[in-house]
Amino acid sequence: MLTQVKRLWELPESAATDESVFLERRRLCKAIAAGPALLAGGGAGAAWAAAKAGEDPTADLYPVKRNEKYTIEPRKLTEEGHAITYNNFYEFGSHKRIAKAAQKLKIRPWMVKIDGMVEKEMTVDFDDLIRQMPLEERLYRFRCVEAWSMAVPWSGFPMKALVDFAKPLSGAKYVVMKTAEQKDTMPGLKQFWYPWPYLEGLTIEEATNELAFIATGMYGKPIPRQNGAPLRLAVPWKYGFKNIKSLVSFTFTDTQPVSYWEKIAKREYGFWANVNPKVDHPRWSQASERVLGGGQKRVPTLLYNGYAEQVAGLYTGMEKKLGDRLFR
Repeated sequence: MLTQVKRLWELPESAATDESVFLERRRLCKAIAAGPALLAGGGAGAAWAAAKAGEDPTADLYPVKRNEKYTIEPRKLTEEGHAITYNNFYEFGSHKRIAKAAQKLKIRPWMVKIDGMVEKEMTVDFDDLIRQMPLEERLYRFRCVEAWSMAVPWSGFPMKALVDFAKPLSGAKYVVMKTAEQKDTMPGLKQFWYPWPYLEGLTIEEATNELAFIATGMYGKPIPRQNGAPLRLAVPWKYGFKNIKSLVSFTFTDTQPVSYWEKIAKREYGFWANVNPKVDHPRWSQASERVLGGGQKRVPTLLYNGYAEQVAGLYTGMEKKLGDRLFR
């Protein structure tokens, strides 16, 4: 069910329903509409019961079936404890141990806006959107621009499914994504020298590549807040800062966006951000990476993080035009 919503400023604050009341009532209405069978069992009834109990309303969807096409061999999966406690999420702090602070992130209700060059602009409830998408699990390598890496079992759906759902116009060339701004839960937003909100973008060709993935879960469960709940981008051939978290909007446009880190330091963090061991960061080498959870073990970094077969064709002929910026 697609839901058109009014802008927040169209209602006085005094008229707003308390979030917990809204969420519970909404789940109940959906369950009633679905019929007695769902109230007694799964589907909307289970989702409502989960929300009432303070659980994730999408927990019943997990674990999802693994797509064996996407493997990380010869790498091993990173232990869950490492992957969910060593995180970059500047809205909660500029250090890696933000997991505790991130638990304040409000993830329900969560509305996702689709706008710009599309057939029809819309705002959809995440809990409705996810149940319309083809969910699967994929094992992906993850390479941070800071030269550390991990390997994660993401659950979610191909980004192409979202693009198809959005129905962009033929002139759309880019998808611009934006992270939530919750001033009451995100202390990092007080650091006014950063260009909030966090914004990233892909070309339409990148967004519809088979590897581009919208992650909604990891390790067989809904994705934790510190890792970008309730939905984030997973593009494993690009550096981690491109993998934008806690998404609230997808805007289709014919203009290349200037992303968050590109605004801060264009020489160090460009739009493309493709993993390339031959193009160093201005302040450190990108030839190798420290494996998260592996002590001080380092392994050689691979071009496109090892996904050249799937993505190299996206950039054929662009080398002369963009030079090494293609990999920044």
